[in-house]
Amino acid sequence: MRDTECIAFLQWSLPKMGFRWPGFRKVRGQVCKRVARRLRELGLQDTGAYREHLKAHADEWAVLDGLCRVTISRFFRDRGVYETLRGEVLPELVRQVASAAESVTDIWSAGCGAGEEPFSIAILHRHSEDPDLRQASVRILATDSDEHQLDRARTAIYPGGCTKDMPAELRDAAFEPLESDQLQLKGQFCEDVDFVLQDLREAMSEGPFHLILCRNLAFTYFIEETQREILARLREHLRPGGYLVIGAHEGLPAGGSPFEALPSCPSILRRT
Repeated sequence: MRDTECIAFLQWSLPKMGFRWPGFRKVRGQVCKRVARRLRELGLQDTGAYREHLKAHADEWAVLDGLCRVTISRFFRDRGVYETLRGEVLPELVRQVASAAESVTDIWSAGCGAGEEPFSIAILHRHSEDPDLRQASVRILATDSDEHQLDRARTAIYPGGCTKDMPAELRDAAFEPLESDQLQLKGQFCEDVDFVLQDLREAMSEGPFHLILCRNLAFTYFIEETQREILARLREHLRPGGYLVIGAHEGLPAGGSPFEALPSCPSILRRT
């Protein structure tokens, strides 16, 4: 499939599913390959024929929606975010929990993909130099709308390249090497994470949470109206004084306050 053909198709189809084309511009190659494979499965000549197929078969839109899930991630992606979580945010949150005579720090990773993000948080917790953080009880809920990605996450096996952004001491402490450049996350770093199938557009976990990570998902790929709806619900599920983490290149939709960005890391926002 030619790139120009795929772009025209995505610009036509994405808004009909509540997605925004600008969010897909740089990552369209992954989606275009899936669409081309789907055309072959259906025996269709080109995207023009696929448009007609979509018009005649309403259930195909759900298939296309699944093809548009971008699955690019790695451990400690945007390392500065994790350094701030490690040195500033997580220690503060466990102190909040202790001062409120509560027992668990609740964290939600929304759009967790194959588990790199929630497991990164678990590594920060279990391997912290801060004794209060290391000994705290932390519960991490990880949700995604792609069951295949969640199945991958539950195996906790990753290609070595997924850890290229990690500090070497954390990588060596957290993983066992396997054959063919594969790495197995050690069991103790899996214990805090619970994986659940969930589409952020349709449902949200109960909460409330002390920390929510919603990076490179809602505020990249969804139209602004959906972004505002999701942001309002995220705030409802976030404890006062809790933190919302968005992507390093994302911004909140208009009217996205009341959140206050940390001076040390603007993509970490505190609920005011």
